[in-house]
Amino acid sequence: MINGEGEYIYGIIKAKQKREFGSIGIGGRGDIVYTLCYRDLAAVVSSSPIIKYPVTRENSIAHARVLEKVMEEYTVLPVRYCTIGENDDVIIEKVLKNRYREFIDLITGLEGKIELGVRAFWTDMNAIFAETIEENMPIKQLKEEISKETNIQRQYAGKIKIGQMVQNVLEEKKKREAKELLEVLKPLSLDFRENRVLGDMNLVNAAFLVAREREHEFDQKMQELEKVYGKRKKLKYFGPVPPYNFVEVVVIW
Repeated sequence: MINGEGEYIYGIIKAKQKREFGSIGIGGRGDIVYTLCYRDLAAVVSSSPIIKYPVTRENSIAHARVLEKVMEEYTVLPVRYCTIGENDDVIIEKVLKNRYREFIDLITGLEGKIELGVRAFWTDMNAIFAETIEENMPIKQLKEEISKETNIQRQYAGKIKIGQMVQNVLEEKKKREAKELLEVLKPLSLDFRENRVLGDMNLVNAAFLVAREREHEFDQKMQELEKVYGKRKKLKYFGPVPPYNFVEVVVIW
């Protein structure tokens, strides 16, 4: 790829005619986002310098904003962040023409489907730790023994052991509660992706591919779960969003 001006690619859609989505292109220059068409397939693009865009909050939001705008009217295949073609001809030849059947099939498979995201986390870790100890008899007994121990070294070693035991039990508890949540929501979806969670508090970070006509049903189930969990667990629910977790177009120039 040469230096200069190119075309930033956001996504792939079915479209036969050129259309514009506004001056919302990445980079803050006010570049117009528009479709570049080949037959009934189109790349959603905007003019852009051929540069490596850093993964900043501003750039990531700009990229996502375009896709969210496009998906108001089209089923969109998200293209990997910072994919830039040299010019229209290169994009038409190497992206739209060479991979025409692949993209048409992918779009057809996603039509009428949306991605919904769900995150779940414990709200009070002190309460969860106390609950974990109370539920586990070996930990409870060891804690009682240590409380009576007068030898400082044995007391310290015992506390270390308790900490390790609690952590192991906590991981199992986390897996169990995450599985319970996923098992409730999975039947309402066509597919799902479970993403990695970090930290003791976080239970679930998942994406669900849902038929658009079942979105309301999914909403209702989430509301029911919030009532069941009360203040013990917090749910974050977002979408519809482009199907980032189910397809990502990678272009090799």
